[in-house]
Amino acid sequence: MRKVVRVVACQNRLGEGPLWHPDEKALYWVDIEGKKIQRYYPVSGKYEAFDTPLRVTLLAFRENGGAVCATENGFHFWERETNAFTFISDPEAGKEGARFNDGKSDRAGRLWAGTMRPSDATSALYRMDADLSVRKILDGITISNGIGWSPDNRTMYYVDSLRYVMYVFDYDLASGAATNQRPFLELDADYGTPDGLTVDSQGYVWCAIYGGWKVIRIDPTGEICEEVPMPVSQPSSCMFGGKNLDTLFITSISDGIEDPAKEPMAGDLFALKPGVEGLPEARFAG
Repeated sequence: MRKVVRVVACQNRLGEGPLWHPDEKALYWVDIEGKKIQRYYPVSGKYEAFDTPLRVTLLAFRENGGAVCATENGFHFWERETNAFTFISDPEAGKEGARFNDGKSDRAGRLWAGTMRPSDATSALYRMDADLSVRKILDGITISNGIGWSPDNRTMYYVDSLRYVMYVFDYDLASGAATNQRPFLELDADYGTPDGLTVDSQGYVWCAIYGGWKVIRIDPTGEICEEVPMPVSQPSSCMFGGKNLDTLFITSISDGIEDPAKEPMAGDLFALKPGVEGLPEARFAG
């Protein structure tokens, strides 16, 4: 059985959005409710945290340097050197209780990001192109969550968490069109909630199961082929990193745990050697 190890005792309230920076050889991720962006260097073990003035929910590195973020108040650019945020746009401005959640860049440099408002199914999945224009792709979403693409870019995976469904789409990289939406994986609520995901170099999907004490690997037909037990009940997302992209980093959440004494590592960052390599993450072209 594969073993998960804790690598950073960061005690995040809502750890999310792990993202490997190949040039810096560092992992970035966010603590949404803790209002910070974090960075970890696996070789040295160095850990840093940057306090943020607003809740940042995801990062995507830019081709020209810096990063773009989705936040509680729409899209922003972020400059690490100055920790400065520059507002871009907010497609759900004025919508009470709404914020962005998970997202990623596709391999043509478009940023995909979705929103959430736990009280209903009025959220959406958006796509921001390199010219910073934003369009709504899907609506009627509960909690927009993990998203990723197959190695050949012909398939897109997407999680609507409170429907307990991971969908699959036919994907056209040239146009950014996602079509033929259909269920890829449907879970029972008592199994846990599908959360953040990534796709490995063999085309298998890894997904954190919030409330389920595990991370799962799903084959290209939609069958769960592996369950990796976690020492915390609320893993939130996963991403490949390390020199050879052979380490799966896993974020977690401490908020909402009924008995924190039973989960002393809740909110920490974990790592797993899964025996397969990941894929480089694309950068935002804008």
